[in-house]
Amino acid sequence: MAATVHTVEVMGTVVSFHVHASALTESDLAAALAEATASLRHDDATFSTWKPESPMSRLRRGELRLEDAPAEVAEVLDLCVAAGTLSQGWFDAYAMPGGVDPTGLVKGWSLERALAVLVNAGVSSAMVNGGGDIACHGEPPQGGPWRVGIRHPWRADALAAVLEVERAVATSGEYERGRHLFDPIGRPGPPPASATVTGPSLTLADALATAVAVGGDAVLDIVASIDGYDAYLIGADGSESATSGIRFSDANGPA
Repeated sequence: MAATVHTVEVMGTVVSFHVHASALTESDLAAALAEATASLRHDDATFSTWKPESPMSRLRRGELRLEDAPAEVAEVLDLCVAAGTLSQGWFDAYAMPGGVDPTGLVKGWSLERALAVLVNAGVSSAMVNGGGDIACHGEPPQGGPWRVGIRHPWRADALAAVLEVERAVATSGEYERGRHLFDPIGRPGPPPASATVTGPSLTLADALATAVAVGGDAVLDIVASIDGYDAYLIGADGSESATSGIRFSDANGPA
């Protein structure tokens, strides 16, 4: 079966599935994509802070106890605590205005869950892209690593760089949605323009990209110290820096 592309609007963005499933019938692949889509919609309904009746919103308002919430809520909040420890406090879901908010991690977690549905169904390779947060499995049909373009923060029609990625890449910044990131520590000066993290898990890469997007260069060494993770940063002044393990798609580095 040739590569298949499937898109769905969920979590305030467009999620695209790029799937190569030579071992699956067309009906089996359609069923797997439907299950993966349902997983995303379930997670959005559970964790959205924009939906007043979501368990996450009710928990934030004090209307729902954690022990009475769906089991995934405690799982995600535990992951937030772990990410906070690894980021040395630069990611802190409990310091958000309005109460605990796992938004900086939960999209990556949800995209990984959707990818796992496809992997369990038997797809040979797949990329799930949710607004620039990407989880990958296997190799692209043409072979080699996955190549992911990082959007230039000030030129919507241009790329700042193209990275080689094995499993996951997450990018965070305020160039699309405006000011929405919260700095839990208080970094002096303007926030970076764009922060990208690669690694084996999109859940943690998502949280770390949020941390780099508020902490800037101060967080690069932290990311580099975490096994398997690397970061690429574009500063507010246009300067670029990266940890040693970031793999640009050619010897020229950033575009």
